[in-house]
Amino acid sequence: MIDEKPQLVAGMRRKGHYREIAEMLASLFEYAMSCKAIIVGHPLFLYHEKSVEEAKRADEAGNADIEVCVPILKNIPENDMIRCYELAGGKMAKTVHKGPYQECESTYMELFDWLQKNNHKIVGPIREGYVNDPREVEPEEILTIIYVPVS
Repeated sequence: MIDEKPQLVAGMRRKGHYREIAEMLASLFEYAMSCKAIIVGHPLFLYHEKSVEEAKRADEAGNADIEVCVPILKNIPENDMIRCYELAGGKMAKTVHKGPYQECESTYMELFDWLQKNNHKIVGPIREGYVNDPREVEPEEILTIIYVPVS
């Protein structure tokens, strides 16, 4: 368990398929860099669906609630797709998945089992933090930090 501090982020949110996360992050970074943003943390994906089953259905239908953001030092100009806001902090369960993104499900299942055994309730969007760039490391070296806001 950790206590995350609130952080200023530049973010983008839309409905679609989870495979669009990489494209959205690339667009977000391109815009942030064009605004000379000072990035102060790793990019994040916020998972708004309430269960694995709900997420699978939403992804198949193309209406998954996809939000990506990157922590920044100070506000940058907003546009119709990108806005700046404070991402809430709070008490979080945290774990790390090492390996391809497509293989994160077992890490999630272990985390959900741990949450249930320890009587923790999920109280907000789950976050995935992308520590390294899959274009620069082998798939088995990809690191994803999973944060779950809990009560």
